[in-house]
Amino acid sequence: MRIKYMITVAVAALVCWGCGKKGEVSLDTAVVERGELTETVTATGTVESVTQVDVGTQVTGIIDKLYADYNSIVSKGELIAEIEKTMLESDLRSAEANVESARLTYEYNLTNYKRDKALHDKQLISDYEFQTSTKDLEVSKTAYDKAKADKVRAAKNLNYAEIYSPIDGIVISREVEVGQTVVSNMNVANLYTIADLDHMQVIGNVDEADIGQVKVGQPVTFSVDAFPEQLFDGIVTQVRLNPTTTNNVVTYEVVVSAENPDHKLIPGLTANLTIYVMSRKNILLVSNKVFTFEPRELPEDSGLPRPESDGKSVSLAGNQKLVWVVKGDRLVPTAVTTGETNGIKTEIVSGLEEGAVLAEDYSSQSQPSQTAQEGRSPFAPQPPGKKK
Repeated sequence: MRIKYMITVAVAALVCWGCGKKGEVSLDTAVVERGELTETVTATGTVESVTQVDVGTQVTGIIDKLYADYNSIVSKGELIAEIEKTMLESDLRSAEANVESARLTYEYNLTNYKRDKALHDKQLISDYEFQTSTKDLEVSKTAYDKAKADKVRAAKNLNYAEIYSPIDGIVISREVEVGQTVVSNMNVANLYTIADLDHMQVIGNVDEADIGQVKVGQPVTFSVDAFPEQLFDGIVTQVRLNPTTTNNVVTYEVVVSAENPDHKLIPGLTANLTIYVMSRKNILLVSNKVFTFEPRELPEDSGLPRPESDGKSVSLAGNQKLVWVVKGDRLVPTAVTTGETNGIKTEIVSGLEEGAVLAEDYSSQSQPSQTAQEGRSPFAPQPPGKKK
């Protein structure tokens, strides 16, 4: 029984020692400062070249020479490949011979027509003979025109045997080897893929919850895994309205253009985008907590500023809000006009000046009694002269 009594006394003493703690109330404040207010939308996307061309041939033949390979830098109009020309040159010579034959036939029939017309006018030949001469002239003229068209086509096909780069760029793909036969049927046979790496774009996928904030012309920064320490700059050039649904998640494509003078960006890289949907610089900013502050009754000896009124006398209009300005030992209710916000800070348009101090919230801080502050147990012997 004696042991139980001693434990009970010890517990009671600990409770009383805890009751010896005393709470203090302080006022948290925020200062109106100048700064930059931004709000961003994040997305991921894929880097692409703005201009990418598949270079092919419109004629069938054997690849005779290749003047460009992977990563070759080519200029517009530069010769990059040749197809063996023997058959094409033969076709052109045949077409030229057909033109000459058709020309001779046409000129012969033209002479006959002129002679028969003169005889027919004098009624020396029948109408049938004249109609036959006229028909032969028209048929030969049609054949002559067709032969000339065939010659143009044969000459053009011979020109197609030499493949030139259509743009300034870099070869990112080569599809053929020397000696390989390319067949041009309904589709053009591709030889190279050439991309302009000076001007790139990122196709970003923006969530449906954020797409309403994204507009053409907004600045963008993005990074790629190949250069994790470097940020690239871009600008939104297009917001595509066609949605894509993957695993019940709806996204929209946003096109971001970016300059690439050093060719660090290459097609296919994954980009992590930060789109600045709002960016305002050199404006007055304050924490959003000041708009929820409400003064409360405090003891006379608290030493904290007291409200000079209940704040209900301040009329608010439009996008105005009520804040409490700390002026010495007073809290002054003030109406301010607000602007943009990013959910953490808000722009102050009018009503306050830079450096103004605003009440934000009350905070309580418990302090232990003198015994606890001295780090002594209430059961420890007291030093000499100390009152128990």
